[in-house]
Amino acid sequence: MSKVLIIIPAYNEADNIERVVNKIISEYNQYDYVVINDGSKDNTADICRRNGYNLVDLPINQGLAGAFQTGMKYAYKYNYDYAIQYDGDGQHNPEYIADMLEMAESKNLDIVIGSRFVTEKKPKTLRMIGNQLIELCIILASHKKIKDTTSGMRMFNKKMIKRLANYMNYGPEPDTVSYLIKCGAKVGECQVRMNERIAGESYLNTIASIKYMYRMCTSILLVQLFRRKVK
Repeated sequence: MSKVLIIIPAYNEADNIERVVNKIISEYNQYDYVVINDGSKDNTADICRRNGYNLVDLPINQGLAGAFQTGMKYAYKYNYDYAIQYDGDGQHNPEYIADMLEMAESKNLDIVIGSRFVTEKKPKTLRMIGNQLIELCIILASHKKIKDTTSGMRMFNKKMIKRLANYMNYGPEPDTVSYLIKCGAKVGECQVRMNERIAGESYLNTIASIKYMYRMCTSILLVQLFRRKVK
C-alpha cells in the first residue's frame, strides 16, 4: 500500500485546525499527516501541541510557498510515495484522497489535482473569470487544459516530492503546475467537492484576487518562458 502524507500548511487557523485534523485522525487514519504551522500569530501551534498533533512549528512566517516546501521536505525525508497539499481551513474533503490516489497509480500520473470542474460547470463569478484566464494561459504555455487551475488540493508522486523538496521556486501555485507540465510531468484532474470556509478569513479578497490573477498570468506567460526545463 502506498505511503500517503497529507501536508496541512496553517497560518492563523486556530478556529479550524482542530476540526480539520480530528476528522483525518478519526476517519482517515490510513493516511499520515503533518501540520506546518507557518509562524501563526494566534494559538494554532498551542492547539496542535495540546492535542498531540504531528507538528512542524516554523518560528516565523514563511508564506505558503515556504510552508509547502517544508512539508515536501518532510515527505522526502520520510520516503512517502505521495504527498497531498491540503488546506487547513476545512475546505478540502479527505474522502476524495482515495480517488486521487487511484487515478495517480492507475494512470501513472505525477500530479493529480482535486478539481471542482471535471464534471461540474464553473459559476460565473469574478474569481472564476480569473480561474478561466489562468486556464487559458496554461493552455498557451504548455498546451494542456487544466479545468480547475486554482484548486489548492493537489497530490504529488515521489518524483515530484523530490523536486519540490530540494529545489527553489516551486511554489504551490498554477504557474508551477504549468512549468512542471512543460518539463514533462503528467497531470490529471479528479472530481471533488469543496466546502465553504466556516471560520476565519481568506487572504484572497477582491483586490488580492485580481493581483493574484495578474501575477499568475504574468508568471505563466513570461517568467516561466525563460526558465530552464528540467526533466
